[in-house]
Amino acid sequence: MKKTMGKAVGVILGLALAGTLGASGVAEAEAQPSVPAPAVSRASADRSAVEAPAAVVAQLKAATNRARASLAPNARVICYAAHVQDIGWQSAVCDGTVAGTTGQSRRMEALAISTSGAGGVCANAHLADIGWQGWACGRDGDVVTVGTTGQSRRMEALGVQVGTGSVGAQAHVEGYGWLGSVSGNPVYVGTTGQSRRMEAVRIWV
Repeated sequence: MKKTMGKAVGVILGLALAGTLGASGVAEAEAQPSVPAPAVSRASADRSAVEAPAAVVAQLKAATNRARASLAPNARVICYAAHVQDIGWQSAVCDGTVAGTTGQSRRMEALAISTSGAGGVCANAHLADIGWQGWACGRDGDVVTVGTTGQSRRMEALGVQVGTGSVGAQAHVEGYGWLGSVSGNPVYVGTTGQSRRMEAVRIWV
């Protein structure tokens, strides 16, 4: 009964967010995972999802550990790396730094994310010709990857949820530039139904 009610509340919140975000011309929300991020390793992700290469995973984990070590012991940290058209995987960045490109008309194709002190992370990508891919989740220290590589497929929107507290994000979108930043849990950035590529993103906790 509790689990069913929790799922229903998640769907209602997702629909409420969809109305709010849709009205402002950005990504429509999809119901968030009913189970917090640490409980699953991968939640109903589409088979077209990509796993970040071992070198990217190692770099993200190292960046997350460095960022956490430079802050208070209980600090919350989120690090991420973008896969970009004609560039491939970029270096990991953390806590609001820009991943992707601006002014180069390059599509983001995939994103890998890692957290520390945030209770884990779930992510969901909206992709050209696929739509919402499905939530992928991991615990603190895991690397969660959404999107595709090798398919020349643009990422159009991104949903992010953390296990505890809130998360913030901002997307740079073709034809719009930087959209307004959003915060909450989950958050959705980018656009859907407009065939616009996401070119860059910032995420913070």
